[in-house]
Amino acid sequence: MKKIDRFLLAIIVGVVVLVIIALALALTRQPQGYMDEATPGSMAYNYIYALKQHDYERAYSYLSPDLKGYPPDVDDFVADISLYRWQFEDTDRSSITIEEERINGDRAVITLTETHFYQSGPFSTRPYSQSFELTLRQSGATWKLATGESYWVHCWNDGRPCK
Repeated sequence: MKKIDRFLLAIIVGVVVLVIIALALALTRQPQGYMDEATPGSMAYNYIYALKQHDYERAYSYLSPDLKGYPPDVDDFVADISLYRWQFEDTDRSSITIEEERINGDRAVITLTETHFYQSGPFSTRPYSQSFELTLRQSGATWKLATGESYWVHCWNDGRPCK
């Protein structure tokens, strides 16, 4: 009877474990796409998702027109984003999840977590997560973005020109 090669067995077990982990991550990962706009959290998520998709008209539509420095049109909105591009990181390799939604009257504070996936080798990805908040105000029946810690140009709140 032949003796089983322990090194070969360890490699096979390792491959099986990696396949199981990959399947678990793929099946539990929140699907990326626009959400139903029924809650302030879904509006905040859709704003970020529209930016990720370079759908600037849609992202612009989520801003509150009551902002002191509200960009007068989509072109100015895009120019502001380009000017402050470090606030709008490269989001091609990231995912957004809604962590918490706190509603107090006509104001909502949404905590989102963005997870970036960095290639750290040919067979591994190193995730890095950070949380940030977006604040929305109710405008009629809909919610509009009023301020944010990330994906936001602060001169929109100040009323001064962003340039």
